[in-house]
Amino acid sequence: MSLKIKYWGVRGSLPSSPSPEQWVNDIEQVLKNFFIKGYKEPSQIREFLDSYKIPQIGGFGTHTTCVEVQSPNVQIIIDGGSGLRNLGEAMMKNGLGRSGAQIHIFMTHFHWDHLLGLPFFVPHFVKGNTINYYAVQPELEKVVKIKFSKPLFPVPFEALPSTIKFHSLKPRETVKINDLSITPYQLDHPDPCWGYRIEAGGRVYSHCVDTEGTRNTREAMGPDLPLYQGVDVMCYDAQYTLPELAQEKANWGHSAAQIGLDIAFREGIKHLLFAHHDPGATTQQIYRLKQQTREYYDWRLKTSQNNHGALPHVKWKYAFDGLVVDLTNLE
Repeated sequence: MSLKIKYWGVRGSLPSSPSPEQWVNDIEQVLKNFFIKGYKEPSQIREFLDSYKIPQIGGFGTHTTCVEVQSPNVQIIIDGGSGLRNLGEAMMKNGLGRSGAQIHIFMTHFHWDHLLGLPFFVPHFVKGNTINYYAVQPELEKVVKIKFSKPLFPVPFEALPSTIKFHSLKPRETVKINDLSITPYQLDHPDPCWGYRIEAGGRVYSHCVDTEGTRNTREAMGPDLPLYQGVDVMCYDAQYTLPELAQEKANWGHSAAQIGLDIAFREGIKHLLFAHHDPGATTQQIYRLKQQTREYYDWRLKTSQNNHGALPHVKWKYAFDGLVVDLTNLE
């Protein structure tokens, strides 16, 4: 049984793209490297590009949070950021969004960047479709209807040809959708925000985005501790550096990669993805964040060895738009 996660948006706050001038500068450097590495012929371009990781050339993406979770029997969506538009178009092409579809969208919270894509999700406009919305917060129905209202959007909620249903989730209680089990746990965010633990076929994905990680001990996490235990892959908020988080961004509801690593070390999470990249962060700045994360990771391992400890190794990366993770084929 397969369980796949695809990231359609990993930015925080608002969509963000390099300026045209920055794109030109980046392409110029890529072209220079083509010749520096000894390539000469057009037929070698693909070989050259394949020698890079996608973010090194294409960056980490422009869209805000939207994540697709796919099992053999059902698909669910986490959040409706701007990445939802591209997901909707893909669903129309592969048949998952055509008339008669049952679509499930789980909302973590209702900040603007997690709602941007909702009016542009094409399956909303297909007669015969049923769009199921889920959230712990009681404002769910009110918020979605506001998004489809004039003067904010030209098509009012009442005119949507699809059927829209709203489902209230109870904190920390599991709901089943076909072969997926989904449980909401509270995150550390100024406005109530709920992460999701998703299980299928013995695999567990934990979605922990829009959290500051202020409760960083097992005792403090209390009833939300299961969100981090027995997890195969955790996606964690890493918008800031540790100094930013400590000095100027405290209580903003976002975290740093080092805090996610500490949780992963303690709970034995072997695969960790970092997301909710700052809208002002360039590709180069995110790579500097990666370097800081690497330094912290190496320091923690070395310190534990010097103290005769044995921290588990954690495989981690910074997520980018289009990244697919297959939980059944983890290395």
